Amino acid sequence: MSARDDILARVRSATSDITTEPRLLARVASSAADEPSLGGGQTGNESGGEQGTLELFVENVADYRATVLRTREPDVAATVVSALRSAGLRSVVLPSGLDGSWCEALGEAFEVVPESEAHSPQALDVIDAVVTGCALGIAATGTIVLDHSGDQGRRELTLVPDTHLCVIRADQVVPDVPEAVARLGAAPHRGQPLTWISGPSATSDIELQRVEGVHGPRTLVVVLVGPD
Repeated sequence: MSARDDILARVRSATSDITTEPRLLARVASSAADEPSLGGGQTGNESGGEQGTLELFVENVADYRATVLRTREPDVAATVVSALRSAGLRSVVLPSGLDGSWCEALGEAFEVVPESEAHSPQALDVIDAVVTGCALGIAATGTIVLDHSGDQGRRELTLVPDTHLCVIRADQVVPDVPEAVARLGAAPHRGQPLTWISGPSATSDIELQRVEGVHGPRTLVVVLVGPD
């Protein structure tokens, strides 16, 4: 028996008398057994190159109960507007460096609050959503990483509003964590604060009941752009 099998056996033994949310416990156990290794498991490169990496990313992001939308570069603004409108949202805060064409389209459809006017958590708390870019995405874990460059805004912007819509380009998706760390150590990202996001904010600390939106957005929408 491997160390991993031994740990899983102990977890199952310790939780054998718990009847609350059995489906959640089963999901935890099966996910731990099936999830690819971060260092040596299957990556997108081994399962179909760039397209395999993108498909794995989409699958794992969706597995975290996030919404994934796929679009092309000319349709990004329309996709973002449609996603927020279909959710019934009315207001959005935008980082100062977000694409100008997206900002223009959003300004025609919603009440837009610039980053410079969202001065406090209290001000952000009444805003429905935030739209950002990102630094990169990780296929093996379904994670998006923010380095809080101009198109992502300060960290507070992505923690307080109830919905976070993040736009990521296909060339920003890497197969695994080691490649992500290597890329994040390069000059464009060096010294930047990093936020790693795997699905909507959630916790199951209290009686194994999943509660979303405790320490971050309750809803995560990821818009994957291209390739054509």
